[in-house]
Amino acid sequence: MADGKYTMYVSVAHQQINIHKHDSPHEYVVNIPKDYIEIFHHLFDQTNELEFFNFLRAHLPYVPYHYDRNNHNVDLRLYKMYALIHEFTDDESKAFIEQLPFFRQPVVSHKGAGNL
Repeated sequence: MADGKYTMYVSVAHQQINIHKHDSPHEYVVNIPKDYIEIFHHLFDQTNELEFFNFLRAHLPYVPYHYDRNNHNVDLRLYKMYALIHEFTDDESKAFIEQLPFFRQPVVSHKGAGNL
């Protein structure tokens, strides 16, 4: 811990953030203040909840996938995760994240989909 920051290991694919490097596979290493750790947990929890609603929606053939607001809200959480990682990671990871197709696009929020 340097300057009140903690080294954490983040896996977007597994939706986990760990203190120890070998606890679980990870894609990114971040040095973040303690308060930001909880933000990752909230984003992961919100994404899991939205994905469950998407699972239920998948059984309703009359709701097209691309019109599903929960889908857009999952994407919004993913954008936020990458923005947070980008803020606190190393230069190599920042360069990779900046190359992602959605990183520089404006994020559109869809109203009426719930406040998760």
